Amino acid sequence: MQIGDLMRMSGVAFGTSGARGLVQEMTDRVCYAYTTGFLCALREAGLLAPPSAVGIGGDRRPSTRRIMTACARAVVDQGCQPSNLGLIPSPAVAAWGLARSVPTLMVTGSHIPDDRNGIKFNLPTGEILKRDEARIRAQRMTLDEDLFDASGAFRHDQTGVLPRLDVRAERDYQRRYLDFFPAACLNGLRVGVYEHSSVASDSYVAVLEGLGARVTRLARSEVFVPVDTEAVRHEDMALARSWAAQGDFDALVSADGDGDRPLISDETGAWLRGDLAGLLCALQLGARGVVTPVSSNTAVERCGCFEQVVRTRIGSPFVIEGMEDLLARGVSPVVGYEANGGFMLGSDLVREGRVLPALPTRDAILVALAILEAAVRQGKPVSALARGLPARFTHSDRLTDFPSARAQSQLAALDSGDPLRDRAAVEDLFAAAFGAVASLDRTDGLRISFASGEIAHLRPSGNAPELRAYTEADSAERAQAMNRICLAILSRWRDAD
Repeated sequence: MQIGDLMRMSGVAFGTSGARGLVQEMTDRVCYAYTTGFLCALREAGLLAPPSAVGIGGDRRPSTRRIMTACARAVVDQGCQPSNLGLIPSPAVAAWGLARSVPTLMVTGSHIPDDRNGIKFNLPTGEILKRDEARIRAQRMTLDEDLFDASGAFRHDQTGVLPRLDVRAERDYQRRYLDFFPAACLNGLRVGVYEHSSVASDSYVAVLEGLGARVTRLARSEVFVPVDTEAVRHEDMALARSWAAQGDFDALVSADGDGDRPLISDETGAWLRGDLAGLLCALQLGARGVVTPVSSNTAVERCGCFEQVVRTRIGSPFVIEGMEDLLARGVSPVVGYEANGGFMLGSDLVREGRVLPALPTRDAILVALAILEAAVRQGKPVSALARGLPARFTHSDRLTDFPSARAQSQLAALDSGDPLRDRAAVEDLFAAAFGAVASLDRTDGLRISFASGEIAHLRPSGNAPELRAYTEADSAERAQAMNRICLAILSRWRDAD
């Protein structure tokens, strides 16, 4: 069996950095096969030699423990040693593997509802990139079908294959920040941690309190909550405003389910857009080079604070490749960030003799710490930090239940190869609302720059049946209004017979 065939047969396909699908389709057999393919690809590339350790972590979805067990059985059958890192943030899992030069797996569906899950793969050197995904897809293997019943479940109880919890991964992740940021650098700050079901909540509290902040835990949930940092739910906006209205907080922080994408609010409870949070973080960390997808706010260029700004396709693997390119050209320190708030540290940071090792994978906690430290150092509220950036505002939302094939087909109809014809077709859709089209960018999806300076970017999700719209304007209100208009126009595509 080839992994590529398994994708087609099971419905579990590669998204960003790994496999993702409906829980009912992520059977023990499918998860075992994916993990086997990943490990075989590593052995083929000379990156794995039994009896190497392989770290396994997960988020708090009900299906996660079962999938972790299936992954562990595959690790054992490949002659390696599974390490149970527990329910901890994705960046903590990756950092554990990087420090030991061993591969890791994170069982997570990130921000999407818990009827879906996934497996995120990390090489001993960091996230798998698109070239690594191709190697995994090409793997052929023969499974012992006696392991599984007709439904794809293990025939026999696998209790014990996942070893006892190793608490070092989360502890080391917390120490990473406690050892780098100055002691008591957050003294006097009052921070609310919106916990919901994120595996980042305990690390947030430990690190913030360890650096001197006064922390209040808020709204912990034993039921999985699909918090999306790129399209924040209305209920999460309302919660933040209600908590802030009491005047008890200088900021609120949170993260998505697996703790790799942050949410940070100002003192009024307004959640910062992920790309502006990333820009503030890059400034505070003293980056010389910044890599960010084409969907991010153009304030990064307008601020004029970086030697190099590189735009990529959307997705952390593309950002990581862009960081590698800048480093190869001698630019350092280099960071990357995304519109969803994911922030990647491409090179070591050195500050007053303290070193923060590179972590080229999305990490939520670093963003929050850098912004809060900046607020204390500059003696400004978080809202003032955001106001100090160039006045460009973005908004994003999505149409759900939008089949990817339909979205791709509709966008393909606007890419005839004739620039004049394509511009006219786009103006037929959007000119009444936004005016004449200045240019079209197809780096990833369709990014439309209007003569007014406003921007609309349309892109099918890479891991869910959704069509996303990103909008940018000179005011937050206009960016939000543009987004509503875009979604209303695009809904005709979804609802068409």
